[in-house]
Amino acid sequence: MKFPPRLNIPGAILDIARTLDAAGFEAWCVGGTLRDTLLDQPHQDYDIATSATPDQVQRLFSRTVAVGIKYGTVGVLDSQRVLHEVTTFRRDVLTDGRHAVVQYGASLDEHLARRDFTINAIAYHPLRHEWRDPFHGEQDLELGLVRAVGIPAERFQEDFLRVLRGLRFAARFDFRIDPATWNAARDAAPGLAQLSAERVRDEWFKGLQTAKSVNRLVTLWVEVGAAAVWLPELQTSPLVLGAIADPTGYPRDPVLLTALLCAKPSALLTRLKASNLQIARAAALEKEPPEPAGSDLVAVRRWLSSVGPAADDLTALRRLRQGVEPPWTQTMGRIREQQDPLTRGQLAIGGAELLNLGIRGPQVGQTLGILLERVLEEPSLNTRETLLALAREMT
Repeated sequence: MKFPPRLNIPGAILDIARTLDAAGFEAWCVGGTLRDTLLDQPHQDYDIATSATPDQVQRLFSRTVAVGIKYGTVGVLDSQRVLHEVTTFRRDVLTDGRHAVVQYGASLDEHLARRDFTINAIAYHPLRHEWRDPFHGEQDLELGLVRAVGIPAERFQEDFLRVLRGLRFAARFDFRIDPATWNAARDAAPGLAQLSAERVRDEWFKGLQTAKSVNRLVTLWVEVGAAAVWLPELQTSPLVLGAIADPTGYPRDPVLLTALLCAKPSALLTRLKASNLQIARAAALEKEPPEPAGSDLVAVRRWLSSVGPAADDLTALRRLRQGVEPPWTQTMGRIREQQDPLTRGQLAIGGAELLNLGIRGPQVGQTLGILLERVLEEPSLNTRETLLALAREMT
């Protein structure tokens, strides 16, 4: 792989670089977007690293946001109010495996030296079209290699999350992990317990969403020791892993994939401090009937009525496990297309009408339940007159 003579850098990034350059400061594009561009992968906005301090950046640009001022990052808003991150060259002076105290006044090479992996430690000058690659990231991209910058053990001790990031990059790009980097990652794995649940969750979700092979991602988490620390519920049987080997065969929904891979996904997602909605989805996958009693209209209606919003997740999970479309999918689609009533709230009458008939107390709910069952069997019964007649027969 050879660096291209120049990159097509967005105009907003060029404007920021020109402003910094005119004020006498260095301005380089850095980070994962360069890596993804060189690999011809989808990429997001370019980040800028500069010799200007955060205060100087804020004085140069009229619209800024202190997105990570503690670590030297200022967000600069362009004319379309799109935010672009500008980070001061920095070096770490103190780290505890989770947080770092940084010092400004570093050179570009010192700034790149604090990055995690060589493939992320490449810089490009958007005005001079100059490349800087002090740690041979271009070579490692060519080799398909995830290799830590400098001494691997030091990089992981600075931030244990880098262990998980390395696994994600290896699974996303189908890269090998450099042996020294791998050994240091395994040694550092106990330190993962120091990380916040939110950071671990984000890495787990990103890994599931981007891996070429989820099978390999899971295997790496297990072999490096990360699963033992954070994902003890993970199932790694050949049957489970084999069901997810094809990246085109399933939706990249991290909740569904976690449910596929874990015996108790709600417990795992609770530990990872997922959202209440995500935990509730996982809990429903654990407790609801996984499939209808049959594929006929009545059986599928009853199942849809029972499981409610979990129906789509349960159907998708069955698709993931079996690798084929569930037998009830077409019937479910037909029921929804016909807008068949499935809940008490969709009945043509409610509690008020039953009270007018003299039905009281628990009998109101019981009667509505019986009426819903009749409607699930035959939706055409769902008219006010018919349901009132049926209710009168029950009094």
